Amino acid sequence: MDYLNFDKTVLTNLEKSLTKELLRTNRSGAYSSSTLTGCNTRKFHGHLVIPIPEMDSDNHILLSSLDETIIQHGAEFNLGVHEYEGGHFSPNGHKYIREFKCEVIPSTIYRVGGVIISKEQLMVANESRVITKYTLLQAHSATTIRFKPFLAFRSVHTLSKANDMANADAGQAKKGAAYKLYPAYPNLYIQFSKQPNYTHAPNWYNNIMYAKEQERGFPYTEDLLVPGTFEMPIKKGESIYVSAGISEISPTSLKKIWEEELEKRHARTDMYQCLRNAAVQFRHKENGETYLLAGYPWFNVRARDEFIAMVGCTLGIGDKEAFETLAESVIKEFSNFVETGKTNVIKELDSPDALLWFVWAIQQYFYTVKTEEIKIDLLNSVIPIVEYILQKKHINMFLNENGLLEIDGTRVPMTWMNATEDGKPITPRTGYVVEINALWYNALCFASALATNPALAANSTLTANSALATSTELEVQAQKTAESFVNTFWNGLYLYDYVDGDYKDVEVRPNMILAVSMPYSPLSRQQQKSVLDVCTRELLTTKGLRSLSPKSGSYRPNYVGGMLERNRNYHNGPVWPWFTGAYAESYLKIHKQGGVSFVERLLIGMEAEMKKLCIGTLSELHDGNPPFKGHGAMSYAPTVGEILRTLALLNKATEA
Repeated sequence: MDYLNFDKTVLTNLEKSLTKELLRTNRSGAYSSSTLTGCNTRKFHGHLVIPIPEMDSDNHILLSSLDETIIQHGAEFNLGVHEYEGGHFSPNGHKYIREFKCEVIPSTIYRVGGVIISKEQLMVANESRVITKYTLLQAHSATTIRFKPFLAFRSVHTLSKANDMANADAGQAKKGAAYKLYPAYPNLYIQFSKQPNYTHAPNWYNNIMYAKEQERGFPYTEDLLVPGTFEMPIKKGESIYVSAGISEISPTSLKKIWEEELEKRHARTDMYQCLRNAAVQFRHKENGETYLLAGYPWFNVRARDEFIAMVGCTLGIGDKEAFETLAESVIKEFSNFVETGKTNVIKELDSPDALLWFVWAIQQYFYTVKTEEIKIDLLNSVIPIVEYILQKKHINMFLNENGLLEIDGTRVPMTWMNATEDGKPITPRTGYVVEINALWYNALCFASALATNPALAANSTLTANSALATSTELEVQAQKTAESFVNTFWNGLYLYDYVDGDYKDVEVRPNMILAVSMPYSPLSRQQQKSVLDVCTRELLTTKGLRSLSPKSGSYRPNYVGGMLERNRNYHNGPVWPWFTGAYAESYLKIHKQGGVSFVERLLIGMEAEMKKLCIGTLSELHDGNPPFKGHGAMSYAPTVGEILRTLALLNKATEA
């Protein structure tokens, strides 16, 4: 049986099937997403969702869904599913689904009386085009298939409403039609490999409901325009290809394109292969450069998320070249940021910890790749970043005389815990923050080691004399930072989360595990083990580390309710699985071979997620209490990246 396989008992039960989502991307920002039944439950779901940089930085849904109807002897069987306000579903095409599997590409089998038809889907790499293949596997009499496109032409952050401004006219396209509801948008071309009969009959379908938006406290109903229908006969054994894209294509080329794209796909036979595919989906090309999106469906390219994720999402799947391409784009953005104070694509590069995470990513590259295969230019970016901070040029943090970095997080969130209420941080972490300074100490030590590495000296931008001076300076700075770190954060059992003047935050949070997991730690081995033990006792779950200990009076474990309630809970109890990488690395550092079986068992809980929220990938966060339900972004790059890195750590530990 396929690794990702669901039978009719799950698929025909909407209570179960509507919680399971599917995501396909083109590796350039466009995507196609829905539930396994094809019933959209988010305003972010859509058959073709694309970025339109000429308009704004949002993704835009052109084609919300493409409903199919099977016709035999004049009887119509609608395969589509929509929920309308009041919890009314129409049509009820889910009752015809017999199987869904996703070994290589998504494949759904429908049975309508004596008709059995398969539906497969893929996105064309680096092109805003989705192709769907329909194959009639069995039929005892003449069969017709009809297609009904539901058009949206809106940002993923808004909802469509019936209006007189929409242009419902159908333009010409080979074996299909072209639509452009509003002037600012590109044409949407819907084309078929077989000549259809088109009936133009524009009609608004009102009050289509998105249950996920209702749960989140957002407006949740919209109106979609169906401009007409396409109809054609289909014979037993015949396949029909349907393309939706923003450029016209030759219908005769659809089969060839399908076969070429299929050859590029990898089978999802286990958790690693699923996450390998998920990792590639985050890649985003813009202005000739490659980046990683923070996640789907609503995140853009964010510095911290990209730098945390890029190690696992590239090196973790053996793709050294992809890491180098991403890193080169970051270095260009950093140079532009230093010169102009602005970035082109990467958001939040000025976050206090962002550049420190990038240094960590380069460090992982250095430890993973053979010395003779390393791109020296990437390593040469480390010392300039460290010097940028040492010279107190960073606008959002200050290097204190004691060697620690200090931030002001009272007015604007400055760490990954960035939820706000009325524009102000819900958790105003300010002053000395534990993970920022753990990252800082690690960066200083790594930069010092790079400056005098004999294997790199011949290719380094530093001369021998300046390298020695830089190394000595960095080493002295690191020693000062280490001493101040312990004096400031160590409370005898674990680490304060942040220290602001005389205030020492005693909340037990996962941030302190980074002071253990970093290749260079300011803590003694005994202190590292104590921190690890506290995290294990109070934070560890089957999905990773909680963002706050249940012993805290501020513990709010469930990510539920409207956005205000969710923001208040966001970092105060729910599990954030991306910390699994740091936790696993810490556990293996302390327990070495003895910790391998424990970390392996830890990943069992993550593997269970392969068939839950968004199949074949991992979500942003989970409730802090059982059953640890998944929430947030359906596919989150730091989670995917760090679980892939955990698998790599296990492989390395097993081979040792």
